[in-house]
Amino acid sequence: MRGGLIPTETADTELLRDVKGPEWRNLDPWRVLRIQSEFVEGFDALAEVGPAISVFGSARSTEESEEYFVARQVGQLLAQAGYAVITGGGPGTMEAANRGAKEAGGVSIGLGIELPHEQGINSYVDLGVHFRYFFARKTMFVKYSTGFIVLPGGFGTLDELFEALTLVQTKKIHSFPIALVGRDYWQGLLDWVSVNMLEKGMIGAGDLDYLALVDTAEDAVNYVIAHQED
Repeated sequence: MRGGLIPTETADTELLRDVKGPEWRNLDPWRVLRIQSEFVEGFDALAEVGPAISVFGSARSTEESEEYFVARQVGQLLAQAGYAVITGGGPGTMEAANRGAKEAGGVSIGLGIELPHEQGINSYVDLGVHFRYFFARKTMFVKYSTGFIVLPGGFGTLDELFEALTLVQTKKIHSFPIALVGRDYWQGLLDWVSVNMLEKGMIGAGDLDYLALVDTAEDAVNYVIAHQED
């Protein structure tokens, strides 16, 4: 839906609203079927994509930005190495990674999300799946990719990053490489984690080993591919 037909509230908003009284009994049980259908649709659409890497980054990056250029390179290199590229399907960095994959003749996948502002799936996606619920979409990113490449981004990018780190740390997933691209952007966050989390015992010394900090598309792709080979 576009323009005036876009709902003012998303399905996530409706799900998380604090409903007083017995009305929830008439709403939430039926909502479960909608949630189930999103998982079924996602599983069915992505079951045969083959090896894939998810690429994350800001929807606000412009085509002239450095991160757009690097993300496009990442998409190209992954496709040339035989990997499908999965993004959130939106503009900015996501578009760039999908564009690179498509230009290199690879499989370009976009997992879109319903938002209160108009966004839609970018034109470089060959296989697109649109989700109402963030948690269903996040499951697909992890289930059908064998690693993450994370470029500079905002809260959504951090959400995906720390979701993956939590799953690896708690052994919910195994052998899952995560590459952060852009030392200037990510170093401050890693310094904060080291000082405020590691030194105070909130995480273990080996937990930072789940991340690789790199500066180029080549290093990011080489890291995730080498991890698969190991």
